Amino acid sequence: MANTLTSRSQDYAQWYNDLILKGALADYSAVRGCMVIKPYGYALWENMRDVLDKRFKETGHQNAYFPLFVPKSLFEAEETNAEGFAKECAVVTHYRLKADPNNKGKLIVDPNAKLEEELVVRPTSEAIIWNTYKNWIQSYRDLPILINQWANVVRWEMRTRLFLRTAEFLWQEGHTAHATKQEAIEETEKMIEVYAQFAEEYMAMPVLRGVKSANERFAGAEDTYCIEALMQDGKALQAGTSHFLGQNFAKAFDVKFSDKNNQLEYVWATSWGVSTRLIGALVMAHSDDEGLVLPPKLAPLQVVIVPIYSKDEAVRARLDEKAQELVNELQAKGVRVKYDNDDSTRPGWKFAEYELRGVPLRVALGPRDLENNLAEVARRDTKEKQSVSLDGLGDNLIQLLADIQQNMYDRALKFRAEKSTKVDTWEEFVQVLDEKTGFIYAHWDGTSETEEKIKELTKATIRCIPFNNEQEEGKCILTGNPSKQRVVFARSY
Repeated sequence: MANTLTSRSQDYAQWYNDLILKGALADYSAVRGCMVIKPYGYALWENMRDVLDKRFKETGHQNAYFPLFVPKSLFEAEETNAEGFAKECAVVTHYRLKADPNNKGKLIVDPNAKLEEELVVRPTSEAIIWNTYKNWIQSYRDLPILINQWANVVRWEMRTRLFLRTAEFLWQEGHTAHATKQEAIEETEKMIEVYAQFAEEYMAMPVLRGVKSANERFAGAEDTYCIEALMQDGKALQAGTSHFLGQNFAKAFDVKFSDKNNQLEYVWATSWGVSTRLIGALVMAHSDDEGLVLPPKLAPLQVVIVPIYSKDEAVRARLDEKAQELVNELQAKGVRVKYDNDDSTRPGWKFAEYELRGVPLRVALGPRDLENNLAEVARRDTKEKQSVSLDGLGDNLIQLLADIQQNMYDRALKFRAEKSTKVDTWEEFVQVLDEKTGFIYAHWDGTSETEEKIKELTKATIRCIPFNNEQEEGKCILTGNPSKQRVVFARSY
């Protein structure tokens, strides 16, 4: 099968789109700006979801589900949040269609079916959830509430890109309620670390942990913590956020509790989430011009066995038997493995197809291999091939999967280090941004006006102020005003 992907160096954006479509992750839909997640892409999301769901439950959270529709009056209750999402909201105004009397076979909105109150299709669920929590919380004994929701949301984006930015996407959103400010802050910090560990341990994607500037903060939050990853084109991608909401939503929805002294207090809140955008991050962080490169811990298929058949039926039977033994051994050890004995396609076509789909390990087994008690094993990450003894092959493959996972992380970490630069002047900043890209560590005077001006001039934003950031005296790259620390700038998705 000929490689028909656009190369990264030729057109990175087109390469990404080609890969999502030809790698069978997603497809365009009849609804502009929305996507169909295909089975292979959804299997990848399920693997992500299962790991995260386990981590959430281990940290004391429970899953629940809240309505897709939010009454407009509830949505407006927390003004900052409502204004922040207003431009992206889809709104339901009517509840019925009827036949068009002037155009047979067509439907029109029934003017008599106008809703008494318009409904916002959730862009995020704080409003509907905090209106509900009001009924659940009376006493400190009712706290904390630690709830997560797996759902879809709608944000009416004008410029969309598969997985990275679509009008509808899948995500999880945690919403917690606490008796004290400190407990809520600890929750916010705990969950951003859950995301960071997931990104690094499962996605093999190193991330910066930090806090957002006021301009980049979630609408309605007092602080937003984030993890930022670097893609192969040198742009940053926000891979997860955790928000300390203070008492803003509790006050907006009048959610109070009686404390241990029988005094009424407003509840403290957090929210946190990641989405199917992580699939886009995974693709852009690791893949190459031949196709997907998927970390073994998340790959829908970790090992594929491809037989090289001969015309001798007896030899073919022996190949099938040996391959099935290996499949049984690997499955018993929890490996996601496939024996592709479909003889309607040639081995070379299969090799290219599984390379395109990013399967971490490919095992080729032919008559000569059987005679020599060997199999050819190919790694997707390095494209190295080696002959491996059939004796103990299962354990060797499991070790190779671990090696691939670590190598992918190490390679991404090295790339990030090479693309991270400290600058001290505006001239350096612009030069690095245009020629090298990546993460730029620079001094900023702390004002929103300066941040906005830098964004206006360069399209670069402050990605985060790293946790435990080194304190050093310096001068803002744009204004020359005093600064006590560097922040991380980059162009981003």
